[in-house]
Amino acid sequence: MDNIYFLMIIALVFLAIADLVVGVSNDAVNFLNSAIGSKAISFRTVMIVASLGIAIGAIFSSGMMEVARKGIFNPSEFMFSEIMIIFMAVMITDILLLDFFNTIGLPTSTTVSIVFELLGASVAMAFIKVAADSGDYMEVYNHINTSKATEIIIGILLSVVIAFTIGALVQYVSRLMLTFDFRKKAKWIGALFGGMALTAITYFILIKGLKGASFVSDSLLESIKEYSLAIIIGSLVLWSIISYIISTVLKYDVYKLIIIVGTFALALAFAGNDLVNFIGVPIAAWQSFEAWQASGIPANEFNMGFLAAQVSTPTYLLFGAGMTMVLTLWFSKKARYVTQTEINLSREGESKERFQPNFLSRSIVRAAMLISTGVNALIPNTLREKLDAKFQKPIITLSKDKTFEMPAFDMVRAAVNLMVAGVLISVATSYKLPLSTTYVTFMVAMGSSLADRAWGAESAVYRVAGVLNVIGGWFFTALIAFVSAAVIVYLINLHVPSMVAILLLIAVFLLVHNYISHNKKSKEISAEDSLRNAESSSIQGVIEESANNISNVAKRGNKIYTNTIDGLAKQDLDLLKKNKKQVVKLSAEVDELRDHIFYFIKNLDDASVGASNFYINILGYLQDMAQSLEYLSKISHKHIHNNHKKLKYNQIKELKEIDQKLDQLLSETKHAFESRNFTQIGSILGSKQNLLDMVSQKIERQIARTRTEESSPKNTTLYFTILLETKDFINATMNLLELYYQEHDSTVKPAKVEL
Repeated sequence: MDNIYFLMIIALVFLAIADLVVGVSNDAVNFLNSAIGSKAISFRTVMIVASLGIAIGAIFSSGMMEVARKGIFNPSEFMFSEIMIIFMAVMITDILLLDFFNTIGLPTSTTVSIVFELLGASVAMAFIKVAADSGDYMEVYNHINTSKATEIIIGILLSVVIAFTIGALVQYVSRLMLTFDFRKKAKWIGALFGGMALTAITYFILIKGLKGASFVSDSLLESIKEYSLAIIIGSLVLWSIISYIISTVLKYDVYKLIIIVGTFALALAFAGNDLVNFIGVPIAAWQSFEAWQASGIPANEFNMGFLAAQVSTPTYLLFGAGMTMVLTLWFSKKARYVTQTEINLSREGESKERFQPNFLSRSIVRAAMLISTGVNALIPNTLREKLDAKFQKPIITLSKDKTFEMPAFDMVRAAVNLMVAGVLISVATSYKLPLSTTYVTFMVAMGSSLADRAWGAESAVYRVAGVLNVIGGWFFTALIAFVSAAVIVYLINLHVPSMVAILLLIAVFLLVHNYISHNKKSKEISAEDSLRNAESSSIQGVIEESANNISNVAKRGNKIYTNTIDGLAKQDLDLLKKNKKQVVKLSAEVDELRDHIFYFIKNLDDASVGASNFYINILGYLQDMAQSLEYLSKISHKHIHNNHKKLKYNQIKELKEIDQKLDQLLSETKHAFESRNFTQIGSILGSKQNLLDMVSQKIERQIARTRTEESSPKNTTLYFTILLETKDFINATMNLLELYYQEHDSTVKPAKVEL
């Protein structure tokens, strides 16, 4: 039995490495977003600066997370055998929980997850222990540090509200002072802003980044706190002068300097303090194992009271952890996926919205609009016009190939995000308040984007829904972390060797499954047969660019229609379910093309406005085709899902005949548009009437069958609906081909010259 604890230590080492990977993938959002979103510096430079911050922060980390040792539970109440079960449950839960959030692309708090996992695991173990001993469940209270847990929960709630409010306020004042044309302002204004921002970041490094570092003495930290005001004033003067020299003499953008220093500071603090969220528990387990081995006392009798003492972590472990985090930062695709969520929610202007509006987001936006209308009514017109002028965005003319290189927000907002997040975290740390880095950085970014008027009428309802989803995910983290860790403790306690093995296998399986599914999803997003927006400004250009879209719709539509008929014939519910997902994806892509019409028309030259009418008609027919396929897929799935009678042999045979003809039509269409041989369209159009006549004949036959032999109303309804929707699909396809044929014909024929 003693060997099991050594095996558990080995397992915890591997779990710690995996936890570092999934933890960095989630927390990278905290220090990368401002630099990446503003495009102030290249992505490579951002990564180098962040890597340096992580490496230095890890090496000079405090080394031991006190909350893992004594912050949540009282170690003297537990024995070694019980502590090892708690630590194992915490690490398994932490990896799976963080990986889940990374896979869906939502940032969550590694601090909160580890805290509530420890809380859930220790509470479960306390109940198990008390039940086996006295049976007095009031003793569970003695095992748990309830005051600390209460502090953390309050800290979560406060950090969300305070960070959002202060971020919005500081951004509003900064924008009034600098406007969107901040580079045209006097040099001293930019230098003063740079001085304030760099002072805040410096104070952040001194208070948060160096707290608990092995080379920093307690007396130095106390001195920094004692002379905080003098340090702040001195730093403000010094950094303002340096900023002025940098911008006037060296001709370097001071806003870039702020973003570089701020990114380094947040990465430094992340590694120096949040590192212990990933390795604190395994190291505490290792130290517990060493102490138990040296004692010679049975595992179920060795008291863990020694964990209450402070023990530093070997530097080589911190270095190894730091390097693991740096490598993860460079190679993790999930880290970039999580980062995209926050950047898109704070993006200036329109973007592809990931979150769908809900009742709460609509209500909040509607209430905010009413309040805004009321406040505007109270402000004099002259003052309101002056305020609006401060938020007037400059018009930037870009060529179409540069459209998607625009930053999500400017460098002023990026600097505010870094500055405010740094100040809030450092102030909370100085007062020893439990405050999540993730919560603060995210909510500051959301507050600053709101104050910067980035959430317009076109996007507000989606952005608010996204923020609510992320916040809901945070509380979901706490709840699931608590419950999952408690359940795993119970399971391991049933039989330690077998349950540890089973749970580790399940954890590995889920991690691999999530990795594969995430890769698959990433490939689908960048798939070759995804539909593409048209960028050309002439009809001939649109004809060429839209050919790929039509070829793809023909190819995918052919497969969807065939799968619908095959699914009905075989009563294959799984096939129809997958088919339904594919057609929903196709419809969403067509809708996205339609959403881009505004920008397409705005980019047209005056001489090429005719291309817009052609492009709009193309999208209209593509949407008609997608809607027909979607309805066919939906009713077929519903029919089989509800266990209705299968279609009769003659009905299936007739549908197969139609499918065969449609396959020929869509295959020829695909080939014509792929090869750009548009002259083939004429011969394809010649089959229109034959196809429609075939469908009409099938309808007449079904009418005859219904009058004489058909006995199932559901089958009759389904069959008529399929035929009628197929007719609509054929008409939409043929209308599209006719439009294309006419426009292409008119563009290739030379104009007649009158003599």
